[in-house]
Amino acid sequence: MDLKFLSNLTCKISEFGRSEPLDPPVRSIDAFNHFFRYGDLEVENLDKRDGGCTRREIILRFLLLNAVLDQGPDIEGVREMMVGIINDLYSKEIRIFHKPVDFFEEINISVDDIIRHHDIIKGIRSKDWAARNQSTPGRYNLYMDNCKQTLNYAIFRWGVPIAVPYLLSKDCDIDEDATCLTDYLSSFPSSEKMSENLKSHHRYGLGKAIGDKACHLFAKWVVSRFRLIDKNHDAGWGEYSYEVPFDSNAGRVLWRSGYFLELAEESEYEKKEVIKEGGGKGDTDYIRVTNIRNMPVSKSVPRSIVDLYNDICINHLKTARRRSERIQIQRFQHPLLMEGNNKVSEFDDGLIAIGRNYCLNHGNPDCKNCPINDICRGYNSDPSLINDYRT
Repeated sequence: MDLKFLSNLTCKISEFGRSEPLDPPVRSIDAFNHFFRYGDLEVENLDKRDGGCTRREIILRFLLLNAVLDQGPDIEGVREMMVGIINDLYSKEIRIFHKPVDFFEEINISVDDIIRHHDIIKGIRSKDWAARNQSTPGRYNLYMDNCKQTLNYAIFRWGVPIAVPYLLSKDCDIDEDATCLTDYLSSFPSSEKMSENLKSHHRYGLGKAIGDKACHLFAKWVVSRFRLIDKNHDAGWGEYSYEVPFDSNAGRVLWRSGYFLELAEESEYEKKEVIKEGGGKGDTDYIRVTNIRNMPVSKSVPRSIVDLYNDICINHLKTARRRSERIQIQRFQHPLLMEGNNKVSEFDDGLIAIGRNYCLNHGNPDCKNCPINDICRGYNSDPSLINDYRT
């Protein structure tokens, strides 16, 4: 294991992430305009009532929906569509965060707005998206999973996260209605445990409507962007308390740069179907980074990293009660980030920005302008890492 290479790579990605933060579009929602002063969120007024809920509660409800929707091949398009739909619904007094049941009671309007705004965004962005991704405009679809049925998308992707605070409000006392989602989320010992329960909780879990990546994206926004859970002195809600929300951008950058191959052999990734031979476009090998979950580092790890890793799992992520020699690839960057005084959010923002703007998912990525090209092994020494793999 080349620890110096791994440390330098995580630092460079994080440094770039600091300069390219990808914030959710909270400021673009018309109903939230008065939550901000001079462009900054009024943190001191987060517990002020806005209708029947606190501002903190309303923002959390929005971020949960945003995390579910914030996937797919064109994040900018998804966000433009989402903002347009929400602003349109609120202009018609369909206040889906203040009164979630409005979305379902006015489902005909909700569905019509989704169709209209999707068509608008597709008309604006599909040609540029197709040229950038070596595809065709007709393949442009923001519904996710290649879904073409608007009602399915509306109920499954919009309705499920909107229904969570609605169900919580029905289950809680009237006095707690204003903070029901806030109270539920903050009941967990760490943001990592919160993210697990977003998906898997037996009553309030979103199940297949949300992926692990989206759960961790939500945790990043709650902890690092807006600090919406008031546990500032609890390491379980600090900067290292959630996993990096690995997605196709992360998988592509970390594979092509040589990061993953420092942690395990290619044959091990193939066995776990992280790498699927011939499964990518043009007979390339397919990288499915979500399958890396729970996969152990097989290379020898320095004792100092093992010790720091265990401290993070026990005291920050709070996913373990005792030490272990088994290190998960999904979490390996945490001790490197902590040693370099870099944040998980910065590392993730760097991966997203590099993956979307330079390390593109085809055979001609913009390596010459990539901010990590001086250290990337695919660019400097092994072009097969770029040419032979797709996500």
